[in-house]
Amino acid sequence: MYNKYIASLFYQCGTMKLDRVQITRFRNLSSVSFSPSPSLTIIQGVNGSGKSSLLEALYYLGFGRSFRTNKHGSVIQHDEDAFSVFSSCKNDDGDVLKLGIQRSRNESFTCSINGQHSTKLSDLVSLVPIQLFTPQSTDLIIGSPAERRRFCDWGLFHVKHQFQLLSAQYAKFLKHRNALLKQQANLMAPENQYWESQFSELGERLTETREEYVSGIVPIFREYAKEFLPNFEVDLSYYKGWEKDLSLSESLVKKRDYDGKIGHTSSGPHKADLRLKVNGVNAQELLSRGQLRMAVAALQMSQTRLFNTATQRKSIFLLDDVGAELDADKREQFIDGLLDMDTQVFVTAIESSQLAFIQKYNEKKMFHVEHGSVKEE
Repeated sequence: MYNKYIASLFYQCGTMKLDRVQITRFRNLSSVSFSPSPSLTIIQGVNGSGKSSLLEALYYLGFGRSFRTNKHGSVIQHDEDAFSVFSSCKNDDGDVLKLGIQRSRNESFTCSINGQHSTKLSDLVSLVPIQLFTPQSTDLIIGSPAERRRFCDWGLFHVKHQFQLLSAQYAKFLKHRNALLKQQANLMAPENQYWESQFSELGERLTETREEYVSGIVPIFREYAKEFLPNFEVDLSYYKGWEKDLSLSESLVKKRDYDGKIGHTSSGPHKADLRLKVNGVNAQELLSRGQLRMAVAALQMSQTRLFNTATQRKSIFLLDDVGAELDADKREQFIDGLLDMDTQVFVTAIESSQLAFIQKYNEKKMFHVEHGSVKEE
């Protein structure tokens, strides 16, 4: 019943924007309440004031975790047992959706959706499509393939409703196969044949889903790459995680002895990657740090547009310390592009001069954060 309730909300809520946010016992934010703009919200304050913590709290609504630490306990205020982030959201018709998350030191958590409680994070995060740009966002290009798989899978989670189940099933079969390999079991034995065939089938389906999604992003990305990196020939492609001329089952047979030696599976979509080439070479070998940020911005803009088109919904974008990461023209270009797509944008900055161009936006709100308190300017 609860899943049906979430599904009904999903289709009713359409373009929901955060309308009122309440944060308690989160880092230096003891009790904060503010009403952001449905368009552009600027959060200013000196280093250590709590402005990044405010974005981090919002991020919990869309991911159930932090982008700054793996330890939930470290964001809970000293001597407190739990933190909470709640928000009321509104769509264009004035419909209201109330949602939130509370996490405790003992790792337990509760999601709340219109007063109904759930311990399934996906129930909450499916309703709050949040993306993030920070000084560490270049990891999307220079980091491990896992970063780029996460990028793809965010889009798939929000666009393809069966993706989460397919991904979870594949992970379960991968775990089982790796356990057999560690035990040096005979994968050809009759009792293991079912697992092998299911693993191959799920892997092929997962790959097909990802390839279809990436093929939707590529033409949009080319457009944005011309805008953000006009002096380069930029190409985006998907590597499926095994030799392109083989099926997954053929690759598994070919690598069986090798996998047995190393004790884990070396072929499959868990090894997939998004490959970004610039003038025919890997992007990280040619682009400067500033240009890498531009490439990340182009990827995120592409994903935002594809999300909007595929779901008829709009996303929420958090830009942390954007002044340190992008020069003034590109900063403006990025924010303009997001606002043109009706994205709800939150931007942190240390100095007003970093965002001199924001005067042109009519529908904006500015907040000042100091010693963990938030005041509208």
